[in-house]
Amino acid sequence: MPENKGPYYITTAIAYTSGKPHIGNTYEIVLADSIARFRRQEGYDVFFQTGTDEHGQKIELKAEEAGITPKEFVDNVSTEIKKIWDLMDTSYDKFIRTTDEDHEKQVKKIFKKLYDQGDIYKSSYEGLYCTPCESFWTESQLVDGKCPDCGREVKPAKEEAYFFKMSKYADRLIQYIEEHPEFIQPVSRKNEMMNNFLKPGLQDLCVSRTSFTWGIPVDFDPKHVVYVWLDALTNYITGIGYDVDGNSTEQFAKLWPADLHLIGKDIIRFHTIYWPIFLMALDLPLPKQVFGHPWLLQGDGKMSKSKGNVIYADDLVDMFGVDAVRYFVLHEMPFENDGVITWELLVERMNSDLANTLGNLVNRTIAMSNKYFGGVVKKTGVTSEGAGVDENGASLDFDADLKAVVTATKEKVKTKMKTLHVADAMTEIFTLFKRCNKYIDETMPWALAKDEAQADRLAEVLYNLVEGITVGANLLKAFMPNTTDAILAQLYPENPKRGERDFDVLDQFGLRESGMKVTETPEILFARLDIKDVLAKAEEIQAAQKAANGGVEYPVVEKKPEITIDDFDKIQIQVGEVLKCEPVKKAKKLLVSQIRVGDEVRHIVSGIAAYYKPEEMVGKKVAVITNLKPCKLCGVESQGMILAAADDNGNLCVVSPEKDIIAGSEIC
Repeated sequence: MPENKGPYYITTAIAYTSGKPHIGNTYEIVLADSIARFRRQEGYDVFFQTGTDEHGQKIELKAEEAGITPKEFVDNVSTEIKKIWDLMDTSYDKFIRTTDEDHEKQVKKIFKKLYDQGDIYKSSYEGLYCTPCESFWTESQLVDGKCPDCGREVKPAKEEAYFFKMSKYADRLIQYIEEHPEFIQPVSRKNEMMNNFLKPGLQDLCVSRTSFTWGIPVDFDPKHVVYVWLDALTNYITGIGYDVDGNSTEQFAKLWPADLHLIGKDIIRFHTIYWPIFLMALDLPLPKQVFGHPWLLQGDGKMSKSKGNVIYADDLVDMFGVDAVRYFVLHEMPFENDGVITWELLVERMNSDLANTLGNLVNRTIAMSNKYFGGVVKKTGVTSEGAGVDENGASLDFDADLKAVVTATKEKVKTKMKTLHVADAMTEIFTLFKRCNKYIDETMPWALAKDEAQADRLAEVLYNLVEGITVGANLLKAFMPNTTDAILAQLYPENPKRGERDFDVLDQFGLRESGMKVTETPEILFARLDIKDVLAKAEEIQAAQKAANGGVEYPVVEKKPEITIDDFDKIQIQVGEVLKCEPVKKAKKLLVSQIRVGDEVRHIVSGIAAYYKPEEMVGKKVAVITNLKPCKLCGVESQGMILAAADDNGNLCVVSPEKDIIAGSEIC
């Protein structure tokens, strides 16, 4: 057993119970699990916490739409989330829910303590509110008029609320971040928080709401509920036994401060500004590190249920298996930049990395051991030492080179994992497997088998292969645990436990006992897939999503900022009758129409040539914006705009009045 290196507390962000998590959401729990498993291998006493965030206005509205209570709604969704976390074989130690009684009790006490010591005060708030993010914003904080976190529409809101004095702790937090460069990772996230939020000055934070009721009530002012972020963030301490009154558990004393908060980059501000300041107010140490991981994006744009392109973990597992999905999401995510998922890339990784590099290596090694030695793997000591060099000066001592790669891999993986470069750590392990494949090509066991005098040399080659695969499989355990078990079960069929090795000895070669057998019937670890079959199944999934959405593929329309009736009154829309229409020279997409609007005729250029022939437009009555400033398009002046509707499937039609109405009539 490796030496006990002490406690290690890792958390994920708790998943919001607004709906079923897609594969991008699921990535985080798999990433956290790989880190937790690896730390256990190294000898740490790991405590891994995850869970669900279950309060807020968005939940209240969704429950109302579903015709059930908020508690029933979050019970259903939390169960679904936990089911997916379990499906992905994640080894969490605690699944906390913010509706847990002990959590709610502590949140009430935390709020009261902060109020009593003067950190929270009562006032009123007027600002721009984003319901999905449960956040208030000022006009200057918006990005293109939208929520800076999620990009969605915000609405004006005003209500009585309690506020936290963020500025009281801002300088202290800035100093802490500057003195602890490892606190926020990657560094780009740290720079963003310092330059965009902390140094310009923090505004006081709204920490209660009165416009809805689904939340933890403020004990001394029950018409208020605790702001969802103060509620949610404290799960990291309530889940391990924190008590405001000083009666915290031994577990809390052992585990806090957390070693790692693993979160998505979109909520880095809450975890590196709000959460540390709350902890300072509670006189608690800050977590050792907050890592804001990038996003896993759908290859053809944003995931949308109406488009049917949302990818869920359970669908992927049905097609590829748990460990193949774990491999993909871990291996394809860069340290700092967003990753991309497509069905084509999934199949490519399945066939090349898993079926070929790893699966075929294991299968060939076992098959040759059975064919040449009845499955017995012997260490004979007949090596390639002294083989010299080839014509290019490259060493022909293949054994030594293989062993050097195998014994060096542990330290390389450890170094990558220390800085949370998980994808790079996996690449190092697969480099080991690739070296084993190259070793087969170099030593040519099939050629050695033709010469009885080379029997001991052949045995040594196969022993080296089994030994190299054993080390690689053990290093793979944190990332693909079921695959490791499957490999060791075939290499050590009499007792797979004999193939399991302590992390401390994974830089050693030759620990397998000579004379042990491999399995007689090797199993395929990963079967190659046909891209056509996978894409056909993907289409079925897409069709099912559309059917669940009523069978309609609703277009995804980017929301524009909310306007007032006064803004709308600035636009003049009238009915126009098309008198003449013809193509615009040197512009394949444009038609120019002569349109009667009341007692005048206007020339209007429209990009509708792909949808209408000129003669089809003549005689139509259309909706026209008539007070749009004229502009020239391909040298032709356009004196207005024809209104048209377009969907995501490439369809377009001009907007026409339902009944025949006089040209020039105003649309209002």
